[in-house]
Amino acid sequence: MKTLLSSAALAALLLPVAAFAQVAPDPVPAQATDDDSAIVVTGIRSTVTPLRADQIGGSVTVLDADTLEQRQTRVVSDILRDVPGVAVSRIPGQTQVRLRGAEANHTLVLIDGIEVSDPYAGEFDFGTLIADEVARVEVLRGQQSAIYGSDAIGGVIQYITLTGREAPGISGRIEGGSFGTVNTAARIAGVSGTFDYALSGTLNTTDGSPNARGGTRDLGNDSGAVSFKSTWSPAPNARLTAVARYARTQADFNDSDSNPASKTFGYTIDTPGAHFINEAIYGLLRGELDLLDGKWTQALTGQIADTTRNGYGATARTYGDTGQRLKGSYESTLKLNQGALHHQLTVAVDVERERYRNTDPTGFAFTGRRQVDNVGIVGQYDLTLGEHAAFGASLRQDLNNRFQDTTTYRVQGSYRFDSGTRIRAAAGSGVKNPGFYELYGYSDGRFIGNPGLKPERSEGWEAGIEQSFDQGHVLIGATYFDSRLSDEIYTTYPAPTYVATPANRTTKSRQHGVEAFLNARIGTAWRIDAAYTYLHARENGVEEVRRPSHIASVALGWRAPHDRFGVTAVARYNGDTSDVAFTDPSYVPVTVRLHDYVLLNLNGDVKLTKHFALFGRIENLNNAHYEDVFSFTNPGRAVYGGVRARF
Repeated sequence: MKTLLSSAALAALLLPVAAFAQVAPDPVPAQATDDDSAIVVTGIRSTVTPLRADQIGGSVTVLDADTLEQRQTRVVSDILRDVPGVAVSRIPGQTQVRLRGAEANHTLVLIDGIEVSDPYAGEFDFGTLIADEVARVEVLRGQQSAIYGSDAIGGVIQYITLTGREAPGISGRIEGGSFGTVNTAARIAGVSGTFDYALSGTLNTTDGSPNARGGTRDLGNDSGAVSFKSTWSPAPNARLTAVARYARTQADFNDSDSNPASKTFGYTIDTPGAHFINEAIYGLLRGELDLLDGKWTQALTGQIADTTRNGYGATARTYGDTGQRLKGSYESTLKLNQGALHHQLTVAVDVERERYRNTDPTGFAFTGRRQVDNVGIVGQYDLTLGEHAAFGASLRQDLNNRFQDTTTYRVQGSYRFDSGTRIRAAAGSGVKNPGFYELYGYSDGRFIGNPGLKPERSEGWEAGIEQSFDQGHVLIGATYFDSRLSDEIYTTYPAPTYVATPANRTTKSRQHGVEAFLNARIGTAWRIDAAYTYLHARENGVEEVRRPSHIASVALGWRAPHDRFGVTAVARYNGDTSDVAFTDPSYVPVTVRLHDYVLLNLNGDVKLTKHFALFGRIENLNNAHYEDVFSFTNPGRAVYGGVRARF
C-alpha cells in the first residue's frame, strides 16, 4: 500500500524550505539526559517545579533525544523494550505496552501533556507513534492514579516533543530500505523574544511483509503526524502554552479464519482488502500565572482528544467507532523555602467528559452514543531537604456520574547518602474505569457487554536501591515491586448460551517481581545501558498472557573523537510467555505457548559536514522468527539507510 498521508507528507517536504524564513542563530542540542539527574515533568502534578529523577521515590526511566537518535528509533514502542518492567506486543492495528504485568489499558499515555488513549478502545495504539526529530520519553512505573486518575494502574508513559527554546533550528531526515519503507521527519523551531515555537512532521510508509503463518500478503502501512508546540510569555510572570497534533494511520491487517470446518480456524490468515484508517486530533491550551514573587502559581488547562477508527473489507466498511475526551484542569501550587527545606503544596481540580459511539455499519452492534463525566480533586505535598532527601504524598477523590466514587493515594520517599547510595520506596493505589466496549459492546452470537461492571482497583508498593560510581558516570540499581488487582475485568462464558461477556473477578490478581538496570558512561566514547525484569503475574492463580517472566536488553554505543561517527548495538530478549487462541469452534479460548526470542539491531552514523550526516541500521540482524501474539508473525531481517540535515 503506497497511499501517503497528504498532510504529514507535505509537512515533511515543505517545513525545511519554510524554515529559512527565520532560523535561530546558534542551534543547541537538547539538554535532557537519561541519567539519575534528569528532570522529570511527569512525576509530579504541578509542572511549575518539576523534580529530578533522583528525587522521586518511585521508578522512573527517561529516554532522552540522544538515546532515541543513537538507537535510530522510528516507532516509539521499539525503544520501550529497553525500559525495565515494560512488555511490548506488536501487531497491526494495536501495538500494546504493559507495565509490571498490568493490562495494556492500565497505562496512562500522554503526548505533550495530552491524554491520548482512544476513549472508545480505552488504550493507545503505540504502533501509530512515529518518533519526531527531537523528543524524549518518560516512563513512570507503579500506581499513579492519585495524580492522574483512571488508567494509571501500571504507570504513565509520556512522549514529549522539545520546545523551540530547548532545541531551536531546522532539522530533517529521510531514509529508505527493506519492505519498500520510506521514513521522513522534519522540524522547524526557534525563539523570538518571549515567543518560541516548534513545528514538526513525521511520515513512515512501507509496503510491509506477511504477518500470517505461511501467508504471502504484505501488510502495507502509512503512519504520520503533524504537530505544533508554542510558548508565549506576555509578562515575566505569565506563560501561555499551546499544543496541536494531528495523526493518521492507514494500514492493512489480516483477520482470523472464522470457518469452523477449516484446519486454520482461529489462526491469522491472508485477508485481501482488509485495512483500517485511524485518525486523531489532539489539542491543549495552558495558561500559568506566578504571584508572590513566583512562590504561588495558578494554572488553567484545557485539552481535547478526538479519535475516529474505521475498518474496511475488500469492498465496504466493516466496523467503526468514535471517541472524544474533553478535559479542563485548574492547579494552584504554593512553594515555601526554609533554608535547605523546600515545601511545595499543590491543589488541583480536573473536570472530564468522555463520549463514545460505535459506528458499525453491519447492524449487528449497539450504535448509541454514551458518555461518562468525572470530577477529580487532587492534593499533593512534596518536600526536598537539600540534595539528600525527598518525600511526596498525593490524595485524589474522583466523583463519577456512572461508577462509584473512588479515593486513591500515593506516597514516596528517597534518600541519598554521601557514598552515592540511594534508597527509595513508594506505595499507592490505582483505578481503571470500564471502557465502552466492555460496557456496551455487542457481536451477534459471540460477545455482549455488561453495563453492570465496576472499575478495576489496584494497590502496590515498591522498594529500590541504587549505587553510583566514578563520580556519577556509572549507575546501577534494583527494585522489588508488588501489586494486587481487585475487581479485574475478564471474559466469561455463562451457560446456557456460552456467549462471551465481561465480568468482575471476585478474586485478586497479583503481580510482583524485580527490575534491575545499569547505565555507564565510560569517558566520552563508550556508553552501556542494560535492563532486566523478572515478573511473576498471576490472574486467579493462572499465568497472565503476553507477560514474559524474563525481559532484558543491552545497548552498547561507541562514539569517535569529536563525535565524527559512531556505532550502537542493541540486543533485546523477550522470554517465552503464554497467550490465548480461539482455535476451538466453541470460542472458548485455548492456552498456547509463545517461544522466547532475541532481536539484534546494529546502527551506525557518520558526519559528512557540520550540517549533514549519513546513517544506516540493520534490524533483526539475526533474522529471528517470533510472535508477540498468537499466529501473528513479525518481519525478518531489514536494512535501512538515509541522510540527516541540521541547521
